[in-house]
Amino acid sequence: MTERPAQRTPNRQLAALIAEAGFSNAGLARRVDQLGLEHGLDLRYDKTSVTRWLRGQQPRGTTPALIAEVFTRRLGRRLTAQDLGLDACAPVYAGLEFAATPEEAVDIVSGLWRKDSGSHAELRKIAFTPAGLVVPSRDWLIGRADEKVGRGEAAVRIPAQGRGTAPAGTPAPAPAEPGAPAARRRPPAERGPGQRVTSGDLAALRSVGELFRTLDDMYGGGHARQALVRYLEHELEPMLRGTYGEQTGRRLFAAAADLTRLAGWTSYDIAAHGLAQRYFVQALRLAQAAGDRAYGSYVLVTMSRQAVYLGHGREAVQLARVAQQGAGTSVAPVVQCLLHASEARGHAVLGEVRACTSALVRAERALAAARPGDEVPHWARFFDEAQLADEFGHCFRDLQQFRAAAQHAERSLQLRAPVYARSRLFCRVVLATARLGLGELDEACRLGAEAAGQAAEIRSVRAAEYVRDFERRLEPYKDAAPVRGYRDKVAALG
Repeated sequence: MTERPAQRTPNRQLAALIAEAGFSNAGLARRVDQLGLEHGLDLRYDKTSVTRWLRGQQPRGTTPALIAEVFTRRLGRRLTAQDLGLDACAPVYAGLEFAATPEEAVDIVSGLWRKDSGSHAELRKIAFTPAGLVVPSRDWLIGRADEKVGRGEAAVRIPAQGRGTAPAGTPAPAPAEPGAPAARRRPPAERGPGQRVTSGDLAALRSVGELFRTLDDMYGGGHARQALVRYLEHELEPMLRGTYGEQTGRRLFAAAADLTRLAGWTSYDIAAHGLAQRYFVQALRLAQAAGDRAYGSYVLVTMSRQAVYLGHGREAVQLARVAQQGAGTSVAPVVQCLLHASEARGHAVLGEVRACTSALVRAERALAAARPGDEVPHWARFFDEAQLADEFGHCFRDLQQFRAAAQHAERSLQLRAPVYARSRLFCRVVLATARLGLGELDEACRLGAEAAGQAAEIRSVRAAEYVRDFERRLEPYKDAAPVRGYRDKVAALG
């Protein structure tokens, strides 16, 4: 006798949410299909598909995450596939959530670190999604500050009296040896959740950030990215799950935001754009936990730069404007300059001459207002006259105003310190492109060959793409002697 197939259990969670959202079955299917198109997916679900889901059938692939995102947008709160009674097989939105609490933010970002530090190559192939920029930037702008980020500090300070306990599930800190300083309670390699975070830990995090920033500037994001991610997993995550008071906690989350943004920046430099986007979103949430609106605006500017690079000018402008609104007018002039320059880059990609020029003027005025002795955040100190000239050069290149582009690119190269090797390479390509646009083919090819030689020495997909973009511009002149000479020089590099 043949056994009947097991009966599926009706999905009451999904049914309740459909009723709450006011969707018809056809309406939900249509929205899932539309969201799929944003990710390049041709799904073609219909009302019958939704009926099957309600009867207990599990949709496959990325669909559970897409359905969850449809409800998130409709209901205005973050919902996961599990909240809908669905299996999350391939969560395309994992990491793009703007967490409701600092604890949830730690869970999300530490999950990214663990996957990225392993052999999860697929994580680095996740696509960038412009739609994933909307909710996090909005939530950062209008969200309330976290009232409490401290974790289990009372339990560490006064265990004998028993006043105050660690959060449920938090392991008790290891007892110190008699007379041993707090920072040496346990060898660093054995740090575990529950251990108290010290000022020495925070100083170390700052030093690590400076080290990896220098490596990135000089040798490209691919040089030490994996080492950075492993550090985040093995050193920073235990600190975030340790014990600390409010002041130390804010500083710890600030350091976590900075290092996570840097992990995103190095991912962006190797063209892992979806992964970079997720790191940036999580850095934005960690900055909120730190109570640092200025740094949050810097993360948004970083997201804006990635959008510019990928050709999403409108999103780039919107991110820069949200950053300006969120930072307010109390930030240092250098930070204001950075924010306006980023907006200008978005307008330039869109070919909006007047809006771009206006933003550049505001950036120039802001930098002119800076005075020696101004308190400038450590992350904004790179933005000086050389960087502003670089921004001008890029904008005028995109607007095809090549004489102005060449003037500003030359000025940036004169002022820029050699330690910023990748930035100098980018600027050299901008100058080569401007010279080409002015009809100076010999000089353009000379500059382009120099840039190609530099690109061969660093591990940066962006650097290689700058050179390829220049070579595409050379195609109309491919039979000219200077271009043949350029190709011979580049071929010799291989």
